[in-house]
Amino acid sequence: MVKNIDEFQQIGKDNMDATLKSFGALSKGAQAIAVEVADYTRKVFEQGTAVTEKLIGAKSLDKAFEVQSDYVKNSYEGFVAQATKLSELYADVAKEAYKPFESQFGKVAAVTK
Repeated sequence: MVKNIDEFQQIGKDNMDATLKSFGALSKGAQAIAVEVADYTRKVFEQGTAVTEKLIGAKSLDKAFEVQSDYVKNSYEGFVAQATKLSELYADVAKEAYKPFESQFGKVAAVTK
């Protein structure tokens, strides 16, 4: 019985360590995602400003449509690329946050048998 109590205490300590490591991975991942979103937002704002300037300077309606069409196409392609990159970042964060707990599940199952 005492052995089981010691094992449960060790599992509790290991779980706390794993939780702290997981929170560290989540924090680091959240920072990386925030930086990525901020960079993308800045880039989109700069592109929007440049397109507005081009539209104001357009000499004809055809040129304005061309500028707008290019902007929409580039914006869509950029959004898809950014969404893919962010989804990969989220998946990596989830994997890193789960890693500390992988070995814990086996330990708990072995003690409870």
